[in-house]
Amino acid sequence: MKTVGIIVEYNPMHNGHLYHLEQSKWKAEADAVIAVMSGHYLQRGEPAIVDKWARAEMALAMGVDVVIELPAAYAVQPAEWFAFGAVGLLDATGVCDALCFGSEHGELALLMQLAQLLHREPAGLGDALRAELRQGASYPAAFAAAAGKSAAAALAGGGKGAIADDCDAEALAAILKQPNNSLGLHYLMALLRLQSPIKPLTVARRAAGYHEPRITDAHIASATALRRLLAEGGGDLAPLAPYVPPSTLQILQREWLAGRGPVTWEAFAAPLFHTLLQQDAAALAAHHEVTEGLEQRILQALPALPALTIEALLDQLKTRRYTRAKLQRTLTHLLLNHSKTQLAPDQLRDGLSYIRVLGFSTQGQALLKRMKKSAKLPIITNVPDTEKMEHPFLALDIRATSIYATAFRDQVNAARMLFRDYYEPPIRYPR
Repeated sequence: MKTVGIIVEYNPMHNGHLYHLEQSKWKAEADAVIAVMSGHYLQRGEPAIVDKWARAEMALAMGVDVVIELPAAYAVQPAEWFAFGAVGLLDATGVCDALCFGSEHGELALLMQLAQLLHREPAGLGDALRAELRQGASYPAAFAAAAGKSAAAALAGGGKGAIADDCDAEALAAILKQPNNSLGLHYLMALLRLQSPIKPLTVARRAAGYHEPRITDAHIASATALRRLLAEGGGDLAPLAPYVPPSTLQILQREWLAGRGPVTWEAFAAPLFHTLLQQDAAALAAHHEVTEGLEQRILQALPALPALTIEALLDQLKTRRYTRAKLQRTLTHLLLNHSKTQLAPDQLRDGLSYIRVLGFSTQGQALLKRMKKSAKLPIITNVPDTEKMEHPFLALDIRATSIYATAFRDQVNAARMLFRDYYEPPIRYPR
């Protein structure tokens, strides 16, 4: 059984995601698909509009065979660690033959050449990055510019070849500033660092960019645009119908009726402000991604807020240096009480110690049997089974589930929702 891996968030799953899934299977000539999916909190620091089990079900309904959770320790991170965690999980399954990711560039050769140049941090990259940061650039923009300069210099010194003859530093930086290209580069660098045998593939994005807020196509829109439609329509799902598979719409409707969605940042305003207001600068600075004096900026922003909303706080905090994604991730780490010690580079570099399965199809069940023989890490299907095992990142995910569940409108089964990780078995999808 040939298997392709994909790395997803599905917030929510839409027609563009379905295109990527189908193209991934086709390009890899795969019989089965493993998806590594972020849990309740996402790479840009946002809570998912519905929980991880609902989004896993969306994936299974449209053809994914096994859904594995990317823990918050890696999911709520800049591209480097997000990619390292997700690729590490695919590699650890022992059954993943290929990884297929979406990109704006749509061609693997140049991205692979850049990854081979950059994954060992060539001379001058660090200095160029620090120089860009000193000029006030955000980290993603600074990395793109520095990587472009470093790669162009290395290519010039070693002979560019046909692949990059027309790519100078500025052109390379422009390619790497595009979000899917940047993520793809980090996936490739992770494969190299892990010395993984997984074959990389890429599919060009169609019709809508990763964070494109406008809808310009009759059937494909970005998840960002769809969430905006929901917000503008007060949660009305009808406008989403042309852009999402019917199964996605049905799952969203079910979650809405059950009071489990849509979950937005504002649902966590009260606990977040409680956290911010009871801590001094030193306590705030002990949290992951609170860097470069951001704790002082947070404390100075609080008295100036026009309203006690997350949006107002983000508006006060945002600068050219601090992107919205960086700030949202920081606030998520504060909400979830992630310390610098828990998510230190040495801890992250060690990788995960388990594979958490959220759901599987009938074919996925056969794949899981193979994984149990080939996986480099223990496979977790029921959290109580791990009571005698030490998985600190799993403990963080159990906490994340509890905090996420406080946003649900229906509190009839509140206690069960708070500790759902202990009760919820993997979804078994009959396909």
